[in-house]
Amino acid sequence: MGSIRRYLHFVKPYSLQIIGTIFIGIIKFAIPLMIPLLIKYVLDDIVANDTMTKADKIDQLLIIMAVMIVIFVILRPPVEYYRQYFAQWTSSKILYDIRDRLFTHIQKLSFKYYSNTRTGEVISRVINDVEQTKTFVVTGLMNLWLDLATIIIAIAIMFTMDVTLTLVSIILFPFYAFSVKYFFGNLRALTRKRSQALAEVQSYLHERVQGMPVIKSFAIEDFEQTKFDEQNRNFLEKAIDHTKWNAKAFAVVNTITDVAPLLVIGVSGYQVINGDLTVGSMVAFIAYIDRLYNPLRRLVNSSTTLTQSFASMDRVFEFMDEKYDIEDRPDSIECKHVKGHIVFEHIDFSYSDNQQDEAVLKDITLDVQRGETIAFVGMSGGGKSSLVSLIPRFYDVTKGRILLDGVDIRSFKVRSLRDKIGMVHQDNILFSESVKENILLGNPLATDEEVILAAKAANAHEFIMNLPEGYDTKVGERGVKLSGGQKQRVAIARVFLKNPPILVLDEATSALDLESEHQIQETLDKLAKDRTTFVVAHRLSTITHANRIVLIEHGKIVEIGSHEELMALRGHYYKLFQVQQLEQ
Repeated sequence: MGSIRRYLHFVKPYSLQIIGTIFIGIIKFAIPLMIPLLIKYVLDDIVANDTMTKADKIDQLLIIMAVMIVIFVILRPPVEYYRQYFAQWTSSKILYDIRDRLFTHIQKLSFKYYSNTRTGEVISRVINDVEQTKTFVVTGLMNLWLDLATIIIAIAIMFTMDVTLTLVSIILFPFYAFSVKYFFGNLRALTRKRSQALAEVQSYLHERVQGMPVIKSFAIEDFEQTKFDEQNRNFLEKAIDHTKWNAKAFAVVNTITDVAPLLVIGVSGYQVINGDLTVGSMVAFIAYIDRLYNPLRRLVNSSTTLTQSFASMDRVFEFMDEKYDIEDRPDSIECKHVKGHIVFEHIDFSYSDNQQDEAVLKDITLDVQRGETIAFVGMSGGGKSSLVSLIPRFYDVTKGRILLDGVDIRSFKVRSLRDKIGMVHQDNILFSESVKENILLGNPLATDEEVILAAKAANAHEFIMNLPEGYDTKVGERGVKLSGGQKQRVAIARVFLKNPPILVLDEATSALDLESEHQIQETLDKLAKDRTTFVVAHRLSTITHANRIVLIEHGKIVEIGSHEELMALRGHYYKLFQVQQLEQ
């Protein structure tokens, strides 16, 4: 029930539209309830009326049919249109609001969450599960009440016709209510399992589609087919479990709704034979039984989709309840007028909250002056990238603190802090839009002239102009249509456009060939001018110009100094440099 209550917060702004839709719906559903009364009137008051002449009977029939045609042909269609329109409009607006909230939530979740969660799982919750909740609005908040209103109106009319027959008609209601509660109570858990299994199939498929070049290059199609079959079979098993229980529910409940009309036919037939009931009343009553139990059958059908809707609600709010690892403090301040003096004070950092796990960084202390270029080097897994990811607060330190111009970075609003930091990664993600739109990520409000200046500064303008549509060329998913060097230059261009006082280069050239690396290195040197810059480097030849080089091994600072100082020291850095020179 907690999920339903929370969902109703999204529904509340549209209460008037829902009430209006229900009111229109009651009119729409009430109109067909006139048909049984029409049958009774035609049979008893016209056809079986011995006091009227044939001509009078035809006149009466024509008049009543003309009235009914006006009601059903002129009045009912617009009522039906607006009921459908408002029902779909309202439910679509509610889904829009939920997805909007979820996207805000997605952007606030930390890197830690995404490192532990598959992309397809997130997409499944935002797309599939949110869509499934639409049934709750259309069926649970609208059609359910309309069906109940139809049942109440039908019973009220039936009571005015014959009390005994009405009681016979509703005698099976308690059995119906019990069976619905019993069967559909268990369906919710089965539906959740099925939804989770479907999300796993979607996640697996999403990963494999992205990794298709790997599958093809290793020729492991058969192996991957087997793996996919396992995921698909798991979903099949959950779907069949769900279907079995659903089928049992339908078998029992539909039997009850089918037996009730048989009872009414038997009792009313007996009354007609005894002369206690007219044929018109009997036919009308049987017609009302259909009107009475059709909504009940719809409720049974709706129960399946409503159960799916409740299970999807649970999954949506479970996702919405994911905690933020990085949040603004209540008294956080805007990060303005950054000079770029950064101090690491006795930093410890671990990716896990488990105290038993070894820290990735241990007692890191470093004072970086404004405009200084600091290079972090060392073996893979030493903690270099982890250290620079703490500066924009992708993660928070486990112990110690990082000061920016004398202020703990946790005191700043996260977005304002990151706005002052430009990052170039080894694998820069480009979106599938145009080159221009990818550069504009650095400053969405920049002019075309500023975009071109940034591209020129990044040595990207020339290759961009040679693309089929220049700056308007679509780069494909993750920039697949561009080479590694071209992608890097677009990524650097957006940092030039951002023009931040602090720069972080995380192995920005390690994936490139030597010629591309040389070109981009010149661009990066230009970008780093007059900024506080942190460089994580694999090739030591690219950072010999740094003011200071910090060698990190096993999460600890082992050596600090300029290239010349560390070479003269003939320690770890000297050995690493000699090995790389020999390799080249």
